Amino acid sequence: MSAGLFPRERAEVAPGAVHVPGWLSLVRQRELVATCRQWARGPVPIRHTKLPGGGVMSVMTVCVGWHWQPYRYTRTADDVNGARVAGFPDWLVELGREALSAAYGGAGAGRGAYAPDSALVNFYDGDARMGMHQDKDERSGAPVVSLSIGDTCVFRFGNTENRGRPYTDVELVSGDLFVFGGASRFAYHGVPRVLPGTADPALGLAGRLNITLRETGLRD
Repeated sequence: MSAGLFPRERAEVAPGAVHVPGWLSLVRQRELVATCRQWARGPVPIRHTKLPGGGVMSVMTVCVGWHWQPYRYTRTADDVNGARVAGFPDWLVELGREALSAAYGGAGAGRGAYAPDSALVNFYDGDARMGMHQDKDERSGAPVVSLSIGDTCVFRFGNTENRGRPYTDVELVSGDLFVFGGASRFAYHGVPRVLPGTADPALGLAGRLNITLRETGLRD
């Protein structure tokens, strides 16, 4: 039976953690796919991030605004090619502010103060996963805005104390928005599974893109 028969509703998964299904239109998704492909070509190309212990992440990542490498931000990608990462465009700041309003409604009235300056774009093929982790390398406690495009995934949103239970599994479909801030800003989260072949063919994308917008709280 088609899941489309049952409208998916906005849901607060935990205090400050909000899922807004179908927030991005198909046209906007296609625009973001094209933009992410441009970023993936450089000036710092998309890559599998190498971890300090010698492991390699299964997702591929390209950064905008600030370059993330475990576990810090820099303007230049010293672990890749030494180039300065692509600048963070004004339209992406506005997109983040619109997302905050969509997630928090009246509580997001202070959206104008939200000033994301870094984006991590992660690409998942059918075998990629993301272990449970906290986004804690930023010096700002501002919310994280997460946009999903392409294949559906299982997004595991946990607690702030450890990687285990309690957690909630949320199905993120192409176009979905997920924002976590406030009491849930430093909750553990991850992606244990991607569902290959679930993307709309009109996207022209095989796999899943996840764009997360953050305020680093850093200055040059």
